[in-house]
Amino acid sequence: MSSLAQQQRDFQEHVLRRSPAIEAQIIGTTRVPALTRLGIYSGAYGSRLAESLGKSFPVVVKLLGDEEFEKLAAAYVRAHDSPFFSIRYYGDRLAEFLSAEPIYCEHPLLAEMARWEWCIAAVFDAADAQALTAQSLTAIAPEQWAQLRFKWHPSVTRLALRWNAPEIWQAFNEEREPPEPRASADSVPWLLWRRELSSYFRSLTPGEASALDAARSGWPFGELCELLCQEVGPAEAPARAAALLRGWVTSGLIIGTHS
Repeated sequence: MSSLAQQQRDFQEHVLRRSPAIEAQIIGTTRVPALTRLGIYSGAYGSRLAESLGKSFPVVVKLLGDEEFEKLAAAYVRAHDSPFFSIRYYGDRLAEFLSAEPIYCEHPLLAEMARWEWCIAAVFDAADAQALTAQSLTAIAPEQWAQLRFKWHPSVTRLALRWNAPEIWQAFNEEREPPEPRASADSVPWLLWRRELSSYFRSLTPGEASALDAARSGWPFGELCELLCQEVGPAEAPARAAALLRGWVTSGLIIGTHS
């Protein structure tokens, strides 16, 4: 007789890949044969994963329709086992899947909407942290500013999208008629974050996007000013950097500073 560990492995292989190794170890009855019993578990596994995808990507469901989304979910489940202890994180590669599969890659809005919805959920689930106050910055000595670096709220996320997925997503969530899908000539930088229990997002200018990315990668304030010289010139760069910093602090993006 197989060990319990081997039985568990055989059962998992049947659920995931329909391996027949476990079939001889299952006792059936006239009313419920062994294969029927196994089928209940196998079917429930795939159905539960597909259900979780629908909850994580509700606007992708609306764009495709229920029937087509069921086909997508079934194909994704066949291609991707769940490596997570929590089903909440299943679906992390759906955008990649939509971009690669021939039947879906011709509709790039779907992949971008999946990226957007996944980021929205991740922002809401991010760890809590106390935002830095503007008053805290007034205590920093002038000679320290050039080397001042910033600590960012765990929810802060950057995304670049070509399609108007955020507008469509917001319209569906507000139960309004969504705008027609449209693509920009260049990708649009977006910023997403959470403050307390509310999530926020906004598009960025290319200059702010570059400065924000640099600041999040560890650039000190003095180097941010130098970077902004390329956008607004040396005379205006310090004021521009200060204005950006003020906006980031006011929005709750920054939780601390260090040199």
